Amino acid sequence: MKKVYAFIANGTEEAECLIVVDLLRRAHFDVTLVSAEAEREVISSHNVKIIADKTFDECDFSDGEAFFLPGGMPGTNRLAAHKGICGLLESAHKSGKRLAAICAAPSVLGRLGLLKGKKATCFPGFETYLEGATHMSDGVVTDGNITTARGLGFAVDLGLELIALLESRAKSDEIKNAIQYN
Repeated sequence: MKKVYAFIANGTEEAECLIVVDLLRRAHFDVTLVSAEAEREVISSHNVKIIADKTFDECDFSDGEAFFLPGGMPGTNRLAAHKGICGLLESAHKSGKRLAAICAAPSVLGRLGLLKGKKATCFPGFETYLEGATHMSDGVVTDGNITTARGLGFAVDLGLELIALLESRAKSDEIKNAIQYN
C-alpha cells in the first residue's frame, strides 16, 4: 500500500487538502493527515475545524513515498516556517520521493530551492517564490519527482495525477470514473 503524508496547518485551504486526501484514500493509499501545529486540531482558512491523524512529532515518515502540501493562507506560511517539514521535504527530494503542492504551497518548495531547473505552477501572484523554476500556467504540472497545481479548481486533477504517478493511469481512470469526473 502506497504511503502518503499530507500536511495541514492553521489557515490551510481545507478543500485543496481534503479533496486530494479523499481521492488518494479512494485509491486505497495509506494517507496520514499530519498537523504542523502542536495539536491535531487545525482551523482551516475558512474556519473549518479539522482533526489530523497525527501531529508532526508523532510521525516517523521513513515509510513515506509522497509528501503533499495544500495551499491557503496563512497555512502555507505556517508550513514554510516549520523547520521539521522543510527538512523532511529536502531529504525526501534528495531521495527522489514524490513531492506535491497546490496553490500557494509550491512557494514552499521554491523557497527551499527544490524547484530549480523544473517546470512548476502555482496560484497567480506566487510565481516569484518558485525560485529557479520555469512558471507554467497549466493547472497541474509534473516535472521529475515534483507535481504542482495552480489552485483549488485543480485539486481533483492533482489527486488523479498523483494516483497515476504513484500507482497507474488505469487506477487514476478508475477513480475518475467512480467520482463521475469528466
